[in-house]
Formats: sequence, structure tokens, C-alpha cells
Amino acid sequence: MTTPNKQEQILQVHASLINMVVETIHNAQLKPQLSQVLKSSAENGWQNLVLRIYKILEGDRSEKLMQDLDEEDAVIIEAILLGIQNPNTLPDPKKAQSNPTMAAPGIAHMVNQASAGNTQALTLVSHMAEQMSHAGGDMTLLSAIIKKLIDGERDPEILSKGMGAQGEGLVNSILEELGKLQLH
Repeated sequence: MTTPNKQEQILQVHASLINMVVETIHNAQLKPQLSQVLKSSAENGWQNLVLRIYKILEGDRSEKLMQDLDEEDAVIIEAILLGIQNPNTLPDPKKAQSNPTMAAPGIAHMVNQASAGNTQALTLVSHMAEQMSHAGGDMTLLSAIIKKLIDGERDPEILSKGMGAQGEGLVNSILEELGKLQLH
């Protein structure tokens, strides 16, 4: 199995936000829900990204939106713009749930950053855990151990208790990625 490249990881980690923005453009009734997510994101250091998303919601589709963005923000804005033009290009929020090689590096990175005190990563991993809690099965169990991971728990038996083989595999992949991150 190959590890997804950085852009794919960014897309999977932010798939729900990217989809939510595009859905809101097509259905204005979703704007209050998106506004809450954007408000929280702005409060946690994503002001530049949030400003660009609001410009997109106001109808701006220009190349200027991409100027002066860091790599992560640029990937997100580009995915939103492509998704508006062609919804088939949108990342699948369920893909991270069904493919541990896609989810593990992103989850491990966010857990690592959150445990180092990065509030932006903590907010993102919290949103992701909330979404996973609604997915059922191993994803619900995984959402419940995110805080344990942030707090430093690394025992796979404790973390994967009650999970099926796929959930255990995902937990082991996350732990392996965390191990790599802590070596750097």
C-alpha cells in the first residue's frame, strides 16, 4: 500500500469543509451551519482561509483567491473552486473512513499537532471526531479515542477495544504514523 501524497491527505482531512462550502453555494439554507464552522475556524487561526471562503460565497471565482495562501489553504480553496465547476472533483468525506491509508496520516498529524498545543489542529480534529461519531461502528469508537490519543495514550489494546479488524487496523496505522512523527 502506498501512502497518499500531501495534497491527497489535505483533501481528505478537509473533505467535509470543502463539500459543505460547495453545497452551501447551491443551497443557501445551509449558510447558518457553514457560518458556525467558519466562525470556529477563524477563531482558531484560519482567518485567511475563512476570508477566501466568504469571497467564494459572495461569487468571487478569480485567481486572486489563491494569492498569498500557504499550501494547505491553497489546496482547500482550489478544491472548492473545482468542486463548484465540477462536483465530481469533490473529495469524498467517506473515503477517509473506508481507506485507513488515507485517514491514518492525516489523523496522526492532527493528533500530533493538537498534543503539541496547536489550537487549529485541536479544532480540526474535534470537528472530525464529531463527524466520525455519527458514522457508526468503528468510526464512532475511533472518535471516542481521539482525546486519549492527544493525551498520549499509545497502547493499541486500550485504543482499539471493541473494534473490528478494520478499526484495529486504522488504530495501528495511526499509532505507526504517530511513531514516525515523534521521531522527527
